[in-house]
Amino acid sequence: MTGIRLTAPAPGWAIDADVVVVGSGVAGLTAALRCAAAGLDTVVVTKARLDDGSTRWAQGGIAAALGEGDTPEQHLDDTLVAGAGLCDEEAVRTLVTEGPDAVRRLIDTGAHFDTTDGGDIALTREGGHHRRRIAHAGGDATGAEISRALVAAVREAALHTIENALVLDLLTDAEGRTAGVSLHVMGEGQHDGVGAVRAPSVVLATGGMGQVFSATTNPSVSTGDGVALALRAGAEVSDLEFVQFHPTVLFLGADSEGQQPLVSEAVRGEGAHLVDADGVRFMTGQHELAELAPRDIVAKGITRRMREKGAEHMYLDARHFGAAMWEQRFPTILAACRSHGIDPVTEPVPVAPAAHYASGGVRTDLRGRTTVPGLYACGEVACTGVHGANRLASNSLLEGLVFAERIAADIAETRPPRTEPAAVADAGEPVALPAPEARTAIQRAMTRGAGVLRSAESLAAAAAELEALHREAAADAEEAGGAGGSGAKAVVPGVDAWEVANLLLVSRVLVAAARDREETRGCHWREDRPDRDDVHGRRHLVVRIAPDRTPVVHRTETAAFPPVRPSD
Repeated sequence: MTGIRLTAPAPGWAIDADVVVVGSGVAGLTAALRCAAAGLDTVVVTKARLDDGSTRWAQGGIAAALGEGDTPEQHLDDTLVAGAGLCDEEAVRTLVTEGPDAVRRLIDTGAHFDTTDGGDIALTREGGHHRRRIAHAGGDATGAEISRALVAAVREAALHTIENALVLDLLTDAEGRTAGVSLHVMGEGQHDGVGAVRAPSVVLATGGMGQVFSATTNPSVSTGDGVALALRAGAEVSDLEFVQFHPTVLFLGADSEGQQPLVSEAVRGEGAHLVDADGVRFMTGQHELAELAPRDIVAKGITRRMREKGAEHMYLDARHFGAAMWEQRFPTILAACRSHGIDPVTEPVPVAPAAHYASGGVRTDLRGRTTVPGLYACGEVACTGVHGANRLASNSLLEGLVFAERIAADIAETRPPRTEPAAVADAGEPVALPAPEARTAIQRAMTRGAGVLRSAESLAAAAAELEALHREAAADAEEAGGAGGSGAKAVVPGVDAWEVANLLLVSRVLVAAARDREETRGCHWREDRPDRDDVHGRRHLVVRIAPDRTPVVHRTETAAFPPVRPSD
């Protein structure tokens, strides 16, 4: 254990359970439903409403070898290529072989996918896939449909849910094993203020951390809370430097910040072209799949062309689709574009890369177990080894499904006994909270220094800015609690301050890993190290937080992950 926790009031209420699942996307709700079906007393905690996570924003679909002539082996090959030498092949094989049946179980749960005239699941292609294997719903509203079906199933099963709750820290017993979580309910939930869910198994399914950057496709709740909680609890994270920047995000202006509208890869899968202001297709000749190359290659291609032309964005041209196809296949994207004054039916859509998906996260084994006993992780918050250096398009929903089911099976099999959490005061000194206004400074430092283009110089600058914010928070806390205890600079514990503390911790770890990886691989692009180094680079960077709050980076000896338990 690190002895690090957030500054927060002691829990004023508590409920008991066998399992607490944190997050309500495809991973979290699937884990919760499977645990409940196994007879485990299960509580779901979510930061907003049940259907407000990242899953409902997923446009493209879910990848699985469901089509005629497609096989798990072909899906595996495409995933390994996209992962640029860092995928765990056993994890990928697990994903692609168990994936098709997991999708069928999702359909049995109530999810409705688009079908052909013959009644088969309609499949499309996305970047990096050599076959049409992406199942979609409502044209471009796959995530919304999956979320709808799972939320309905959770409500039908009458699972205990706590909405509008930010999870703060992991609770542990006297032996250091998981004993639940502390959380703060934000006004509209079932409890007020800080409380606890005491449970011997905790499943983190908190989604991504895109809000560490100024512009992202992630919703506002994606502030890296799960990764930060795990780090404070002593868990290992890995591959955090591999942040996927989606190539085609609707460009709303150079100063636009926060969540930006995504223009799904499926638009390119159906034949849209990337062009510059002169109408020239610049991806042709850069890769055999042109606009359908893996996302890191397309993002780099767009960024290079922007530099060459001195432009702030490129264009996605799908005027040849016609109005009927836009309205039937991509109604959500069409509406988003038109709401910003752009009509894709008659004009090219301005696009630029933005932070989209974290390929790394809390390190797990194939049963979703982390390096902290009793703590599990699945979905975007986890690093299972499936994605390697760059996630293959539409593998994320599938990963959430498959590994959530595996976690539920492991918990149901082991059924650990409930234990009493140690007193919060025994967890060590609380971390100093940054001022809420530091959020913008963190995001801008990360965008400048650790965005699509990185270098030793840019990363050093980002690290210095983040370290200054970290030291400033510590100094302010010391001054506020010092002689006289004036409290003039004291940051009041609350959601804004806790989120910023999480963003700052995750950013410092991400930058530490990105500085250590002195090569270009997957979605980690070092301008000063443009080549891939398979001699030294085919290694995972595993990071822990030391008790003195500094990130400690360890490089694995091979491309394989070490066991999460010494006895394994």
